Amino acid sequence: MKRTALWLSLVIPALAASLPKAVVSVATEGEQRVIKSNGIPDHKPGDFPRRGNPNAIRAQAYEFHLPLKPQAADKPTPSGHAFFGVALNGVPFEPGTAEFWNFDSSSGWKYEALSGKIDLGLDDHMAHVQPNGAYHYHGLPTGLIEKRTSPTNDKMVLVGYAADGFPIYTEQAHSNAKDATSPLKKMRSSYQLREGKRDGGPGGKFDGTFTEDYEYKAGSGDLDECNGRFGVTPEFPEGTYYYCITTEFPQLSRQWKGTADPSFQKRGGPPDGPRGGQRRGGPGMRRPPGRPEDAFLPRTPF
Repeated sequence: MKRTALWLSLVIPALAASLPKAVVSVATEGEQRVIKSNGIPDHKPGDFPRRGNPNAIRAQAYEFHLPLKPQAADKPTPSGHAFFGVALNGVPFEPGTAEFWNFDSSSGWKYEALSGKIDLGLDDHMAHVQPNGAYHYHGLPTGLIEKRTSPTNDKMVLVGYAADGFPIYTEQAHSNAKDATSPLKKMRSSYQLREGKRDGGPGGKFDGTFTEDYEYKAGSGDLDECNGRFGVTPEFPEGTYYYCITTEFPQLSRQWKGTADPSFQKRGGPPDGPRGGQRRGGPGMRRPPGRPEDAFLPRTPF
């Protein structure tokens, strides 16, 4: 065990030091905003591999397309296992996990990444790494927020864009959604823990371990079922729909208000199918059969 600990103390810093430089570009092409990146954060990430996450960060080849003039759809669309959006530094946002109770995806009980009930090896930026080396955020990207927060801390902080083109902000937004001069306040989610106990599956009390422990209660918070609202922002003074990343469930929305671009789908597809978040002609992001992106993997004895 001492030999293993010594090996890790030498290797982990070396892996962190060998990370390539962050590369990201944002351009306008016709009616689209195009974000290309290598997925390396512009802040110091946690050291990976680490306890709970045996994967090392590796550069990716992302090309995300977003509509410049997004439109709200008739009803929200679940984001599923796609990337929900992309941060301004080119790192993807992904709210959910692929860990299921009893390792059974048909059970319908999916573990929550930020519940504290499972160890996914998240770093201080609410991020970790998929088996293909993709670093991604599950909640408020601390390092990115620190870089973009004004010295007076009196402005909403834009952190990225969702796959449908609508902007993503932190949980601090104007107390009056229509008044840019109103003070900022912490936005509250409208999702609440269900009452009582689970019927079947893992059983026990609803305690936030699983996504299904929560339910949406309209009007109980500041935000809608997509964890967003319409209002004015520094970047959109005329008003827009925007998402907020909250500290409580769902943190990142699990649904899109508008229509998501297929470039945010992670699975590889046929030549005429979704781009899979990769540059056209690139390698795609196929996973080995039966191994989800955040699956329980054999743990290195740290």
